[in-house]
Amino acid sequence: MPFVPNHLSVLGILHTAISILAILAGVIALISYGKITMTNQPGRLYTWLTALTCITGFPIMKLGHPTAGHYLGIIILGLIIISLYAKRIAGLKKSADYIQVIAISTSLFLSMIPATVETLTRIPISKPIATGPDDPLIPKFLLGFVIIYVVGVTYQLLKLRKNKKGTEAPTATLT
Repeated sequence: MPFVPNHLSVLGILHTAISILAILAGVIALISYGKITMTNQPGRLYTWLTALTCITGFPIMKLGHPTAGHYLGIIILGLIIISLYAKRIAGLKKSADYIQVIAISTSLFLSMIPATVETLTRIPISKPIATGPDDPLIPKFLLGFVIIYVVGVTYQLLKLRKNKKGTEAPTATLT
């Protein structure tokens, strides 16, 4: 079997390693704590590593100009910022927890798009699973992630709603 060289730059390899660790941290936070948040170690790790993944991705330009991946990185960074500061924005106090869950979960979902495309078009090195970004197999994988995302966010929001109702002080009634 002939050796197929790795076409990643040193920055590309570093970017890929950081992104894998970020996704693993996000999944661990979801499994262990039911959500990604700065109040747990995997959540903090996910947040910082995802920001670093986006930043290290900006200088990578295989085509010599920004691509959809670069714009996706900007969106993901924006979602992380929203999730971090939602509770500090006046007028969002009641919905801040919901916004945080949706924003950070969406950032993980969006991270899965380039992760899926890059993985399927590079592994195994000798004969990648997908022939390129337009391979018909890629949308099938992404559809799976859409389903997981919708189910996961719905579960988190329902759980959050239940927890909020359980912590509300009962109102006194006059009889």
